[in-house]
Amino acid sequence: MKILAIIFIISGVFFFFTATVGLLRFPDFYSRMQATGKGDTLGAFLSLTGLALFNLADGFSLPTALVSIKIMLIAVFIFIVNPTATHAIAKAGLDCGVEPWTKKDSSKVEGEKGKNS
Repeated sequence: MKILAIIFIISGVFFFFTATVGLLRFPDFYSRMQATGKGDTLGAFLSLTGLALFNLADGFSLPTALVSIKIMLIAVFIFIVNPTATHAIAKAGLDCGVEPWTKKDSSKVEGEKGKNS
């Protein structure tokens, strides 16, 4: 059970890491929101599932089962709320006039670099 819990926790940390890389590498607000929204949701869900399993690994009793149930309720809450919050933030950005990145934006920046060199 502990090995399965560790696999879940490591998988969750991996998705947190990839979401952070997406936040740093993607070009605009919307793609960064997509990377962090999906990565953080899955990372939190997997990590909390691993913690709940790890809690049960030492022995199954009523107190450990209740703690694991509470951890899973937190995981389900994050699984529902995080995509909703990401959608609301992206809609607020759209309403405020934040323009999505396009390929022509990339060529404009490269052209300006060539002129300044």
